[in-house]
This record gives sequence, structure tokens and C-alpha cells, in this order.
Amino acid sequence: MAILLQPYPPSKIQGLRRQRRRYPSRMRHPHRFTFRAVSPTRFWLPALLAAAVFATGCGDDAVDPTPAPTPVAITETFDGTLTVNGAITHPFGVQQTGAVVAALTALEPSDAVIGLSIGTWNGVTCAVVLANDNATTAASVTGAATATGNYCARVYDVGKLTRAIAYQVTVTHF
Repeated sequence: MAILLQPYPPSKIQGLRRQRRRYPSRMRHPHRFTFRAVSPTRFWLPALLAAAVFATGCGDDAVDPTPAPTPVAITETFDGTLTVNGAITHPFGVQQTGAVVAALTALEPSDAVIGLSIGTWNGVTCAVVLANDNATTAASVTGAATATGNYCARVYDVGKLTRAIAYQVTVTHF
């Protein structure tokens, strides 16, 4: 099978050679552009990511001008008679976290030595957390309530009573 070639006239060959020298990589005119379809996410995705990064850096740094209210101390007084080898528990509720102080404010006779403690109250028993087994008049036990709830103050004979005594315990909490 024979391939027939059509000869180019010499003027056409010279024109192709000139064009190739002028534009060696392509044989197109320099002002003729081809546009490709560009995905819209190519430009919007980086812009959205940059906006998200800058938005997370911005926050409401305003300081609340009103200070938190000062907690009000609540004082409860418990008194009674403690018998030989006896113990008495006084439950109380704590509404805000903070210090809890149980102080032995009065004893009759004043030279008596008893135990004073504070703990958590479950409705039946006082789980002692802090105790002073050598408490006299003006002795105290100080703790911190880390949660609101039911607590208790407890007075008890540590083996030094020979008769029943009168006492008064003041509990201060928030």
C-alpha cells in the first residue's frame, strides 16, 4: 500500500519554519489563551480555613465588671448534755463551699476534756473527717467543705468524764 504525500509549496514551508522559530514550544499565537475549568473549592476552601483559624483566635475577652457576691457566714449553735461514754451528733447543711469551723464555746465544768469532730452526715451516722480528742473550752476544729451537702459536728467522751457535763458547740459555715 502506497502512502501518497501532498507536497507543500515552498512558500508554505518557509512560513511554518518562521513560526516554529518564533514560538518554539507551541505553534500558537501568543495572544490566544486556553482556559481550564477551575473547581470553586480551589479558592474557597483555603479562604474558609483561614477565616476559621482567625475566628477561633477571637473571643469575648470582656471582664465582668460585677464582682461575685461575698458568701455570708452562717452560725449555728448546738447545746446539750454529754454523758459518761456518750456521744452526740449535730447535723447541719452547707449551702456553699468554704470553711467550716466547729468551736466548743462552753463546758460545765470548764476543766472537762471531751472530743470534738466534724464530718459528713449521711442521715444515720457522722463519718468523722477531722477530730480533736483533747478539746476543752474554746477549742475548735476547722475544715473546708469542698461541696455543698450535709455535714455534722460531734461531741463525745474520750474516757475522761466522771459525770455528765453540759456543753455548747458553735458551728460556722457558708
